Amino acid sequence: MRCERLWRNVRMATLAPTLPGLGIVEDGLIAARGGRILYAGPAGEAPALEAEESIDGEGRWVTPGLIDPHTHLVYGGDRAQEFERRLAGASYEEIALSGGGILSTMRATRVADEAALVSTALPRLDALIAEGMTTIEIKSGYGLSLADELKSLRAARTLGRVRPVSVTTTLLGAHALPPEFADNPEQYVDLVCDAMIPAAASAGLADAVDAFCEGIGFSAAQTRRVFEAARAHGLPVKLHAEQLSNLNGAALAAEFGALSADHLEYLDEAGVQAMARAGTVATLLPGAFYFVRETRLPPVEALRAARVPMALATDCNPGTSPLTSLLLVMNMAATLFRMTVPECLAGVTREAARALGMGAETGTLEAGKRCDLAIWDVERPAELVYRMGLNPLHARVWSGQ
Repeated sequence: MRCERLWRNVRMATLAPTLPGLGIVEDGLIAARGGRILYAGPAGEAPALEAEESIDGEGRWVTPGLIDPHTHLVYGGDRAQEFERRLAGASYEEIALSGGGILSTMRATRVADEAALVSTALPRLDALIAEGMTTIEIKSGYGLSLADELKSLRAARTLGRVRPVSVTTTLLGAHALPPEFADNPEQYVDLVCDAMIPAAASAGLADAVDAFCEGIGFSAAQTRRVFEAARAHGLPVKLHAEQLSNLNGAALAAEFGALSADHLEYLDEAGVQAMARAGTVATLLPGAFYFVRETRLPPVEALRAARVPMALATDCNPGTSPLTSLLLVMNMAATLFRMTVPECLAGVTREAARALGMGAETGTLEAGKRCDLAIWDVERPAELVYRMGLNPLHARVWSGQ
């Protein structure tokens, strides 16, 4: 059997669901052809392979390429001044209600052209890539007008063309209420449902639709309207849910078969059970929890008991999680949320892929999946969760390259 590239003498954490724990394979071998994994498993069980290029892994550990399933990577400006206000005691809600928060970034995003949005996002993207990230979700949500939301989605798509990374895009028009609709929120929801979603769908700019279901965002009834419009245009949904309060957003997301419900600090048992029944992934965002000094933990034990898959993400955004390290995300999830090493590693690979509806494409080291690899200079996989501020990446492989 011919292959283009072969990695031998590697130890693998395959994350394959058919194997226990991390799916460890000692003395492993990975063969790739056409950007796909042809074989990943014990060298002694591999078929006869003839490789154009053979690479000695020298006993290094290989995991699936890391996946960031929740980011707001494309935006204008920054909000360092709001960080200072929070240090002085202002709450996230107080800042938002005084014209800061999302609306501050909206103003900077609206005045930036598409090229500027790409240029400012690239350093953030490059930081994630440098740590072995091969797939990323990027949301809009800082334009809050038809033209500016589409501009942001186009910028996100461009990032996937100028860097060797898989980009999936999400329309988050229902992120905040822009000032021109301050007195008529229903009319803005009309704009999201009747203009933004159809335009993004017809242009092929969005792979999913998201909303911020919260007291300072959109009500459950308004979110339902957004979800119904997304369904009408064939787009899956996900939701910012139960971050600051419990509006039963996770249960609503589950009702629509959402890919994921994200944040979830105020998730209750009914929401957990609804997600379990629907197969909706819980995407946890420890960077935001840390940065806004949240004290209420997401119900990890309840999610674990109900077998709800748990993904992890940076939530990279200018206001509440200016974070561009999935390695640090894993450490935060372990220390703050008490997640285990296997849960953390699965959260940025297998379960992150599931949260994007890409579980059949990437996230594990299995034959047929895209050959996305992260090759590490570590003695054991736990080091990837244990260390802070050290990047042990030896090599990153995207689509076999």
